[in-house]
Amino acid sequence: MNDFLERRPIGNTGLTTGRIGIGSTFNAPARVIEDAFHRGVNYLYWGTVRQPDFARAMVNLSKQHRDELILTIQSYSNDPATIEGEVEEALKASGGLESFDFLLLGNRMEAPTDDYFEVFERLKARGKVRFLSLSSHNRPLLPKLMAQYERGETPIELLMFRYNAVHRGAEKDVFPFVPAKRPGLTTYTATRWGHLLDPTKMPEGEQPLRARDCYRFSLGHPAVDFVTCGPANAEQMDEALAALETGPLQPDERERIERIGAHIYGQYAPAYPDAGDAEDVSSGRAAQ
Repeated sequence: MNDFLERRPIGNTGLTTGRIGIGSTFNAPARVIEDAFHRGVNYLYWGTVRQPDFARAMVNLSKQHRDELILTIQSYSNDPATIEGEVEEALKASGGLESFDFLLLGNRMEAPTDDYFEVFERLKARGKVRFLSLSSHNRPLLPKLMAQYERGETPIELLMFRYNAVHRGAEKDVFPFVPAKRPGLTTYTATRWGHLLDPTKMPEGEQPLRARDCYRFSLGHPAVDFVTCGPANAEQMDEALAALETGPLQPDERERIERIGAHIYGQYAPAYPDAGDAEDVSSGRAAQ
């Protein structure tokens, strides 16, 4: 059974997502994003770099498919007082959107304070956003947020974090602590910034991976609801979507991918370490 073709619910939002989402950073043309929607992608993340073509695709698709889309706007702001204006400016810059589904608090190393939640509630009351999400490089923070969610103590409905064949720390720091009642979980950097595709970074005698198989690896953990990719063109988008059509890895495929990932982790330190990664690299341990 290929469950990569099935949609997943996101927390208690009532929204369901395809297993691949798209981020805007690498500037795939609008037509590529629109075509991906018709192939099952409905999570669109106008994130770190807010590309105009991505906005054009969101607006074009919203004209007929707004209820099927999940649109996310990100804020890195460390000052909650600036976030309302940032969301308003993003809506204006989009050229036609009236609201986003998620406000994503980006790169949070600590749990948000109440003033962030107050800003979110004001935006929600005004119809500008519907739900709250958070991304983090502090993996040990995520079980705490999931426990709060299970107790009904946080409005965060979606968590975003790194997980790939090189960075496997979520297997010990996050996945064992996922409760039955939980927020949605999305991962990113499935190809480890292209390192898993680079022939020069492979162990001796190994061929580089296909991006398709990097996405299959990340999707293979049952706790991962979807993987957010960042295509630059139609070819890269096709490769990500091929993961859904190909389905889960076979045991020998996973063993090979893990072996390559461990080699890269030991040879090439992460540019942006997660909590715990720096210690792993300095001690020479693989990302287990």
